Amino acid sequence: MTDTQEHDRALELSGRTALVTGGGVGIGAAIAEELARRGARVIVTYRSHEPDGDALARLRTPDGRDAIALRVDLTVEDEVRQLRDSVAGRGMLDILVHNAGGLIERSTIAEMPYSLFRRVQALNVDSVFLVTHHLLPLMREGGRIVTVASLAGRTGGHAGATAYATAKAALFGFTRGLAAEIAAQGITVNAVAPGFIEATPFHDTFTTADSKAATVQGIPVGRAGSPADVASAVAWLSSPGASFTTGVVLDVNGGQHFS
Repeated sequence: MTDTQEHDRALELSGRTALVTGGGVGIGAAIAEELARRGARVIVTYRSHEPDGDALARLRTPDGRDAIALRVDLTVEDEVRQLRDSVAGRGMLDILVHNAGGLIERSTIAEMPYSLFRRVQALNVDSVFLVTHHLLPLMREGGRIVTVASLAGRTGGHAGATAYATAKAALFGFTRGLAAEIAAQGITVNAVAPGFIEATPFHDTFTTADSKAATVQGIPVGRAGSPADVASAVAWLSSPGASFTTGVVLDVNGGQHFS
């Protein structure tokens, strides 16, 4: 890539505003950093992982525009309405990245209380609906919506992750249905399905060292993925170059699974 091409790529999102949910840590933080590096002004939401000053500094655009971090519980509609108002006060929205989500805890369906099942669906699915429903009117023609799903949505996940896999699979259908609904508005809707991504709160909390090692050994490219791998995929789907790509679930798993 020439210096000119690299410069053009770095500024390809200049003038655009991006919202990244769950952007305070892990994959979400990497996505926010990559979008900012390419010129987008970034707004991140968080619930329990507030970005510190250094993290926000990394989200400053090349032309010096600062990022904004907002604490929001995305499962509470009134808080999502407040998020909408905060975003609207800063203008229109060009890029919406649904990254917030999580396993909560491992449990088999036989042992899982219904309340836990509903919490998992609320965190991973209801939040995506609420944010899309309330912020879609703020999106410009040519906008991009990208949802971070999971390989678990394709495979069913590992032991105790059935509720999580159910939620992530639901996001595939949401992505395709919404893509068809709003294609005429010039807004694309896609998802990424990461496989094993190292250095994230998910695996640091829920995956043993032995399980991590065994999983990495089975990845054809010979390594675990990084948050930056997912961020690069999201950045492309958010770019002008992805204008003819919509309703797609992009696997980011190093050959761990072929759909």
